[in-house]
Amino acid sequence: MSYFAVQYTYIDDARALDAERPHHRAYLSTLLGGPLVVSGPYVDSELPGALLIMRAGSADELEQLLDLDPFWTANLIAERSIEEWNPVLGSLSAD
Repeated sequence: MSYFAVQYTYIDDARALDAERPHHRAYLSTLLGGPLVVSGPYVDSELPGALLIMRAGSADELEQLLDLDPFWTANLIAERSIEEWNPVLGSLSAD
């Protein structure tokens, strides 16, 4: 299993994001203890978005899961990137 950093950039529509957020968070909660390690929104960022740290066998596997995120299905995510990440220090590192 590898770690991945997933970055979301949301569309600029606070009302739509607020309306869908409970469904988005409920869905992500189902992934906790499995592929989702931690997630949260950026603070004071120019563009609204979030960072998710996840574990999976591949980026394709994560993409399939994230395609079910209510923010994604409601077209509230303008950009999504999934990058393999190697934590070398700290609680997630292999050391």
